[in-house]
Amino acid sequence: MVTASSPLPLFKALADDTRLQLMLLIMTEGEVCVCEMTHALNETQPKISRHLALLRQARLLADRREGQWVYYRLADTLDEGSKILLTQTQQHYRGYIAPALARLDKMGNRPDRRQLCC
Repeated sequence: MVTASSPLPLFKALADDTRLQLMLLIMTEGEVCVCEMTHALNETQPKISRHLALLRQARLLADRREGQWVYYRLADTLDEGSKILLTQTQQHYRGYIAPALARLDKMGNRPDRRQLCC
């Protein structure tokens, strides 16, 4: 769990390439469906779900269900230091998730994506 007293859980959660890309993708998009993440990162649903569970356990993400779809967003309880770190990472390393964003854009607009989801 990320706490104000220790940044270690945050850095452990972000130390994996897939988890960092997921966090930056969610920050950029605001809210993302699991199926969109699998498409954007070109990974399997079980792998994405495993990483999302770790990010949720670290209290970095929140989720909501809409029918069969699960959408993720940054947790409302995310502390200011974590938000600043993620925002600066997102701004400084824009090219890091550019391929994932390009793949996501090829899915079409959100209503069309829902038809492709899950």
